[in-house]
Amino acid sequence: MLFQKWIDKRIEAYQSDLLQKYCAEVEFMYTKMRGWRHDYHNHIQAMQASMALGKYDEVTAYLHALNDDLTNVDTTLKTGRVMVDAILNGKMNIAAQNHIAVKVAAKIPEQTPVTDIDLCVIIGNLLDNAIEENQKLPIGDRFIRIYIGQKNTQCYLAFTNAAGKKQQRHGNGSGTLFGSTKGSGHGFGLARVESIVKKYDGMFSADSEDGGFTAEILIPLNITP
Repeated sequence: MLFQKWIDKRIEAYQSDLLQKYCAEVEFMYTKMRGWRHDYHNHIQAMQASMALGKYDEVTAYLHALNDDLTNVDTTLKTGRVMVDAILNGKMNIAAQNHIAVKVAAKIPEQTPVTDIDLCVIIGNLLDNAIEENQKLPIGDRFIRIYIGQKNTQCYLAFTNAAGKKQQRHGNGSGTLFGSTKGSGHGFGLARVESIVKKYDGMFSADSEDGGFTAEILIPLNITP
């Protein structure tokens, strides 16, 4: 009983720290976006001045530079849930900073019963793990693939990332199959994902192989017969 209470407190503290971290990451992303918008009029005036002088090559180069800058801060991924969009785009920005190639297709079905907070915890945990594993590898080997959509009558989430050697399995539960190299407290990540999935009567599986790690989630949709 005392041990279970200790575990519950550790998980609660971990989730609180995790959400604060996500909020900081999202705020950083939006700060960059606000900064770009603040400079918008200055960019327009600079291009108008170059146009007036007939310096069209300068304008072309300027537009290319602005396009590259905007690509780094623009919120391009829209899943149907604003909070999830913020987390996913924030994590994708971090992945880009770490030279990790990301391929994503994500659209959350309207009947998905999972709350925004729970979805953010699930996605955030899995992507944090994926980014950390990629950071251990040469830049050319790094990748993350994300798919979120509907599979029959269930919401399906799949995360695959590059990894090193196959991780050893521990215990009998799917969320605690693999150890963590992230230090004290961080080993609760997959266990936390599994507990949230179970809360919605879903299924969680994780598979580690040499060179890759895959996590899959199925959660029943709220569909009236």
